[in-house]
Amino acid sequence: MQKISRILKIFYILWRYGLFELLQRNIKPGLIFFLVWPLALLSPAKHRPRGERLRLTLEDLGPVFIKFGQVLSTRRDLLPEDIADELAKLQDSVPPFSSTQSAEIVQAALGLDLKDIFTSFDANPVASASVAQVHFGVLRGTEKNPEWEGQAVAIKVLRPGILKVIESDLALMRTLAYFVERFSEDGKRLKPQEVVAGFDTTIHDELDLLREASNCSQLRRNFAGSNKIMIPDVYWDLCHVNVMVMQRMYGISIARLDELRAAGVDLRQLAVDGVEVFFTQAFSHGFFHADMH
Repeated sequence: MQKISRILKIFYILWRYGLFELLQRNIKPGLIFFLVWPLALLSPAKHRPRGERLRLTLEDLGPVFIKFGQVLSTRRDLLPEDIADELAKLQDSVPPFSSTQSAEIVQAALGLDLKDIFTSFDANPVASASVAQVHFGVLRGTEKNPEWEGQAVAIKVLRPGILKVIESDLALMRTLAYFVERFSEDGKRLKPQEVVAGFDTTIHDELDLLREASNCSQLRRNFAGSNKIMIPDVYWDLCHVNVMVMQRMYGISIARLDELRAAGVDLRQLAVDGVEVFFTQAFSHGFFHADMH
């Protein structure tokens, strides 16, 4: 019953944002074409740009579909430029879950009360993404680690119940991908089933924060002594499959060009350093960060 309800909700959102109209343009003539045609005509958003409609659809469908849109935005070999540009706006715009849930997840994962770990824990997350959100905090020193006292950290917490949501939505994505590949004129070229399979692997990897902590530590070791990049330290005693605690880093996002200029940053040199860091990872270390925004 829950699966049927989810399918009906997806169909409603597809209709609301005029996705049936986009599908109707590309569906091969036949029964499916004539089933979709009246839905396409009645959509209230059919006159809006197609990229915007697709982005709004993914946002309404929830975290898993937002993540899928983020992955799709990097596939400019498959997507028209206007759609890829619009999907690129899908960055960390997911509503946060409650700080109470965050605190409960951290305490359950680490087996300690929050007050025994942190002298402060910011209730409002600084970032909320499709599979996790991040809070800032300040560590409390312990008998084993007295040097932790007063150290500023970032606490990444996996969304509660996200695995169940992902498995359910991935099953629906596979079904949708099959029909797009079977009935769309561009289906064979776009290979949606292959794209969904790749996304399946990617998103499951992101659900293991111990794996992410390990990758972060490896990257930090690789760039030890570098004056071009700083990688946060990981507090391994405070990490779990659904919680990751790392050193808090301070800086300005590369997307905020005006702030960088005001701070006296040489943008050309920043670009050169960024390219050098990436190529060092890819061609020297053989281990690179694939999500560098």
